[in-house]
Amino acid sequence: MVFLILAFFLYRDVAAAERQVGPGESITEAVRAADAGDVIFVKRGYYVDHVVIDKPITLRGVDRPTISGDGQGDVIRIKVPHVVIEGLIIRDSGSDLTAQNAGVYIEPGAHNAAVRHNDLTYDLFGLWIEKANDVVIEGNVITGKRDLQSAQRGNGIELYNTTGAQILDNHISFTRDGIYVDVSHHAVFRGNKMHHLRYGTHYMNSYYNLWEDNESWLNRGGLALMEVRNQTVRHNLAWGNSDHGIMLRTIQDSLIEDNIVIGNGKGLFIYDAEYNTIRNNLVAGNRVGVHLWAGSYINQVDGNDFIQNEQQVRYGATRDVLWGQQAGNYWSNYTGWDRDGNGSGDVPYAANDIVDRLVWQHPYVKLLLNSPAVQTLRLIAEQFPLLRAPSVVDGQPHMRPLHKDWSNQLARTRH
Repeated sequence: MVFLILAFFLYRDVAAAERQVGPGESITEAVRAADAGDVIFVKRGYYVDHVVIDKPITLRGVDRPTISGDGQGDVIRIKVPHVVIEGLIIRDSGSDLTAQNAGVYIEPGAHNAAVRHNDLTYDLFGLWIEKANDVVIEGNVITGKRDLQSAQRGNGIELYNTTGAQILDNHISFTRDGIYVDVSHHAVFRGNKMHHLRYGTHYMNSYYNLWEDNESWLNRGGLALMEVRNQTVRHNLAWGNSDHGIMLRTIQDSLIEDNIVIGNGKGLFIYDAEYNTIRNNLVAGNRVGVHLWAGSYINQVDGNDFIQNEQQVRYGATRDVLWGQQAGNYWSNYTGWDRDGNGSGDVPYAANDIVDRLVWQHPYVKLLLNSPAVQTLRLIAEQFPLLRAPSVVDGQPHMRPLHKDWSNQLARTRH
């Protein structure tokens, strides 16, 4: 049996051939004539085709040829495992959301597909990936049908019911959502850039994924994590998003660390989130630093910097929630002191005090925030807890921020 397996792989390697397609020739015909393992080189040119790949081959562009679907159906459809697509301009899919028209459609069972270093432009969905495991989507530039309204567009990369995907270094814009992830687990999302979208990334019902070193800007929402568990979200940058930078909604047992969330409507939107660790993030210059809602009590929140947010915390509940229980956080509007010089304030920080509520109800009070009268009102509220609404309370607030370069980060996203 071992001899037969070795003989099969040896025969496959020997039998693999290189084929070429030039302008005026058919890519579809070249695929039909190819054998498993062949490499088809597509020379620079403009090809109108709908390519169906039903054998494990490599389709490789030479000097960036263009394959156009001419506004109909899918441009390339992959039906079998171990297919590689690279170096092509793939454009002009159909616009049928029901049929999920895509630049590259990876069918159920087409495992281990690799789509690398392509331009996918004016496609409804850049890539639709369904029930295909261990795919690699790397280094692609994906631009949607920007003349359509957002709701009529597809997503840049759609993952449904997959395992082990690697989504790396893609640049996505003008689709509906940049990356939509549903019922997909044990995936890696790293180095992607997403802008001018509804959500940069939209997660639903997915577990054990890594979201790392991605940048999301000028969207409605940067990163939306919804109905998920066991996520690791770190070293990401979310800025200039009109609604939120990072949404944590109905999320458990996840790690959110070392992210930079700047200049958004809400920095962190935390809703129905429990048993998560949120640490060492920079949340600065947002209209609301943190919007905390719906019983999000049992989380470890430490080592974060909340700096120059117009409103540090928006919180509605009937009891205090305790943050900073292990290491504390930095709050740029903290007015306490540090008599023993240990780096932590001697009195707790409490968001949503009487001054904060005045600012919500009467925004012009911001003009008086540094006045002696307002500071006195804040100190009186600390002495008389009955004047204070339930709030986020940090028992050991830092006197200095962890992120020494926070002002540079804030300035960089405002250019």
